[in-house]
Amino acid sequence: MNAYLNHYRSTQVQTASPEQILVMLYDGAIRFLNLASTAMESGDYAVKIKNIDKTLAIIAELSATLNHEVGGEIAANLAALYDFMMREIPRANVKNDPKVLVPVLNILNELRDAWVQAAEIVRKERAAQPAEQRAVAAAL
Repeated sequence: MNAYLNHYRSTQVQTASPEQILVMLYDGAIRFLNLASTAMESGDYAVKIKNIDKTLAIIAELSATLNHEVGGEIAANLAALYDFMMREIPRANVKNDPKVLVPVLNILNELRDAWVQAAEIVRKERAAQPAEQRAVAAAL
């Protein structure tokens, strides 16, 4: 069963648009951080550390792929949010306090929702593009 799940996930990533991959990364960060929070409450330190590490890796990747030349102020604001998360998650780990993770989870959820909306706009624009190109070609 695991092999089938891994194949499905691999195919899903390989066929996803860049916008969909971003949403998947946010989904993963949210899922792993929730698992870490639950592990903090239950005292399962191994699960806590594993999921904190996964979350930090995703956030580090999101931060590293920011294009500050193209993104300007938006990229700078995202970088500041990622920096905040990269500070707060280890702080929650050291304190073993899942409440410290609440603002991080809120930010991740808000950013995820914004990217879902952006992805939908891009999808609609891509779907409309061939029709526009046909109309221009017919007018010539």
